[in-house]
Amino acid sequence: MRYALQWLRSLLFIVLIYGAMLPYALAYLPWAIVSPRGATAAAHGWCGFVKFAARWLVGIRTEVRGTPPTGEVMIAAKHQSFLDIILIYSAVPRGKFIMKRELIWAPILGQYALRLGCVPVDRGKRGAAIKKMVADVAAGRALPGQLIIYPQGTRIPPGVKAPYKIGTGILYQELAQDCVPVACNVGLLWPKRGIYRKPGLATVEFLPPIPPGLPTAAFMKRLEDAVEGRSNALMAEAGFHPDEAAA
Repeated sequence: MRYALQWLRSLLFIVLIYGAMLPYALAYLPWAIVSPRGATAAAHGWCGFVKFAARWLVGIRTEVRGTPPTGEVMIAAKHQSFLDIILIYSAVPRGKFIMKRELIWAPILGQYALRLGCVPVDRGKRGAAIKKMVADVAAGRALPGQLIIYPQGTRIPPGVKAPYKIGTGILYQELAQDCVPVACNVGLLWPKRGIYRKPGLATVEFLPPIPPGLPTAAFMKRLEDAVEGRSNALMAEAGFHPDEAAA
C-alpha cells in the first residue's frame, strides 16, 4: 500500500513538473527573446519549483555541497538522472550544457537550451562530433558561463561502471580553464528511467577544481578518480555500496 501511494505521488510529481515547463516558458518568453538572461531566469525558476515539488510530493530533499563556481570554468559531472542536471544548473549563475543534438527539437526545452548557450553535439560520429564540439565551444566563449559536460556521455545508474570519454580531455586542453568535478548520489532516488521516486536526501557535491595544464591522460585519471570516488562515498552515506551491488 505504501509503495502504491508513493508511486501515485511520483506520477503526479512527473506530470506536474513537466506540465509546469509551459507556463514558465510563456511567462519568461518576452524577456528570453530579447536577452539570454531571461532564459536563464526561466530555467532557474523552474528548477526551484522542481526542488520544492520534489520535497513536498515525493519526499526528495536536495542538497548542494562544496562551492559552486561563478566564473568561466568547465564543470565535469557524474550523470545519474535528470535531477543532477536540475541541481547543478540551479547552483551556478550561468550554466550551459554540452547536449545531444536531437534535444534541440524538443518542444520548449530545445529552444530555451539554445538561448542558454548550450552546445548541441552529434554523438553518432565520434571524431567529427569532438571537432564540432570544440569549435562550437570556442566560438561561444564570448557568452559567459559555466560549461557543463558529462564525461561518461549519458546517465549511468548507481553501481554501473562506464568509461570516461576523451572529449572531456580535449575540451580541457582547448579551453585552458579550471575544471570543477561534480559528484552525486541522485540516481538512488530519481532513477534513469521509470516513474517511482524514492524519498531521501539527493546530493550533488562540487569538488576542488583541477587547474589547467595537466597532460590529457593525467587529467582524465584525476577527474575520474575524484568523481567516482566521491560519488561512491555519497551513495554509501545513503546506504548504497556500489561494489557490493556489482558483486
